[in-house]
Amino acid sequence: MRWGHNDPVLPRFLRRPVAWLSRTRPFRAIGPRIMPPLERATRRLTGGRTPLSGALVPSLVLHTIGARTGEPRQTELMYCPDGDDLLVTGSNFARGRHPAWTANLLAHPEAAADVRGRRFGVLATLVGPDEREATWALLERNWPGYRGYERAAGRELRIFRLTPR
Repeated sequence: MRWGHNDPVLPRFLRRPVAWLSRTRPFRAIGPRIMPPLERATRRLTGGRTPLSGALVPSLVLHTIGARTGEPRQTELMYCPDGDDLLVTGSNFARGRHPAWTANLLAHPEAAADVRGRRFGVLATLVGPDEREATWALLERNWPGYRGYERAAGRELRIFRLTPR
């Protein structure tokens, strides 16, 4: 399946200023507290078809199995289409720790994703060092300045390729 750039509400020319705002200290401080509840509310209101972040960029709901608990987990994430695959990045609002969903994928790479209300299985593979630079170039075409999260976090962000099964 070719993903293209699914239909975010925000016009592409506004991504640069919104991307800049999302990398500011104030947003990185309040984003982790306000975005998850807003995403959950939007998911309930739309029956899971449209994540709130879907207004800005192509977005999905990732369904994983907890690395430590074995319990089902779900997380709303921005994705970047790459042919038939989807790329997701563990930016975690530029915090110093990797987000839990990345540990979940490392422990249990078979997962599922919802895109536009359609669920399908995916196999997650960590993008290796040989692919990182080319992958970052693609990610930054999708969301300008995205690699700034890596610099701000002071860690190498985990990038996963989700291949539909």
